[in-house]
Amino acid sequence: AHVITHYHRTIDKVTERFLGKRQIGTTGRGIGPTYADKINRVGIRIQDIFDENILRQKVEAALDQKNHLLVKVFNRRAIDADEVVESLLSFADRLRPMVADTGLEIHRALERGETVLFEAGQATMLDVDHGTYPFVTSSSATAGGAATGSGIGPGKLERIIGIVKAYTTRVGAGPFPTELFDESGEFLRANGFEFGTTTGRPRRCGWYDAPIARYTARVNGVTDFVLTKLDVLTGLSTIPVCVAYEVDGVRVDEVPVNQSDFHHAKPVYEEFPGWTEDITGARTFEDLPKNARDYVLAVEAMSGARISAIGVGPGRDAIVVRHDLLGAS
Repeated sequence: AHVITHYHRTIDKVTERFLGKRQIGTTGRGIGPTYADKINRVGIRIQDIFDENILRQKVEAALDQKNHLLVKVFNRRAIDADEVVESLLSFADRLRPMVADTGLEIHRALERGETVLFEAGQATMLDVDHGTYPFVTSSSATAGGAATGSGIGPGKLERIIGIVKAYTTRVGAGPFPTELFDESGEFLRANGFEFGTTTGRPRRCGWYDAPIARYTARVNGVTDFVLTKLDVLTGLSTIPVCVAYEVDGVRVDEVPVNQSDFHHAKPVYEEFPGWTEDITGARTFEDLPKNARDYVLAVEAMSGARISAIGVGPGRDAIVVRHDLLGAS
């Protein structure tokens, strides 16, 4: 595990501002620069905090280059290595009991027959390899990242559960073919309370994008989708779903592999009738109104994997389960 330091956050913010109109839309929390240091092999790891001499050497080596960047390129003051070291050392006692060989712990849990759940913190289109680069996070947010991040072999992953909203959202810059700039977008944002978890930024909202769902199913090996926030669509007379794109006058049925084509992709919509009934009390698929059921079945047929559960409200129990998510596939 790598440590986000004060200088990572500083460089994140000044670099993003420096980009101007080409900003990526980072959170400013120092995530990208920390991953960059990891790949450049000048990162600070948790274990370094427990050895002051090694920590000091590594911080000084990292700041040798970064202070030149801050002072000469961004006209900022240099960061003092001693301040960084003292700050990191102050966490040592608190962190020591939390640090273990987690790969071994997980392996032993699996050997005991326990259920282990890995949770991704970002979406597929933000994956550094398979997302809308460069408008992505700095890590592997797809299912394969569970193996590399945990130290567990990929053969141990039995179920891959994809979480997909009944519409589409995004925080930060990057291509978004179904993005809405009208009252429909405001409807989704207001009803779905679409504001960034980390930053509180208003999320960009758009209609369900079936090609992206199929791409997600393929890249992750999704066995089950959980369709969330179906209740947010209640009250719409018709609900458009993106079934393909038009790129330079040509219909394209899958997410374009070329980034420029994806930027210029225009959605091809199919419209489905909406519903007005309150669905937040539904607990079985049959409880949903026919138009809601038809919508779920339609997007399921387009999305590359079965929809095993449906979120119908903000409560933990506001869910319709169609297939067991923890049992055998």
